[in-house]
Amino acid sequence: MKENTNQQYSIWGKWWEPIRKWFYSIWFTYETTIRFYEYFISVNQYFTEQQNTISSYIGNIGAQILNVFCSAGTFVICVIFLTVPIIFILFKFFSVNNLTNTSFEQKLKRIL
Repeated sequence: MKENTNQQYSIWGKWWEPIRKWFYSIWFTYETTIRFYEYFISVNQYFTEQQNTISSYIGNIGAQILNVFCSAGTFVICVIFLTVPIIFILFKFFSVNNLTNTSFEQKLKRIL
């Protein structure tokens, strides 16, 4: 029981303990933002290629508004529903000493 209350130190040393909760959260934010920006560009390119077909139904300005709305919507939905919750979970995971009360958590925190 006593081993569950002890702080598990990282293999990188005590200096890494306060930094890692911010580092991993910021790193994950950066990586997912880059990935979701690529999704934004892909959706934008698709609607740009299909603009002639779409504009026959809703007009040129309507096709451009649809392009911007769908591209930005893809980025915003991915950030809100994927990035924000995972950032919160990562931050909590490294802030709380024994969040899940499992040996896997202790081993993972030691490596990270």
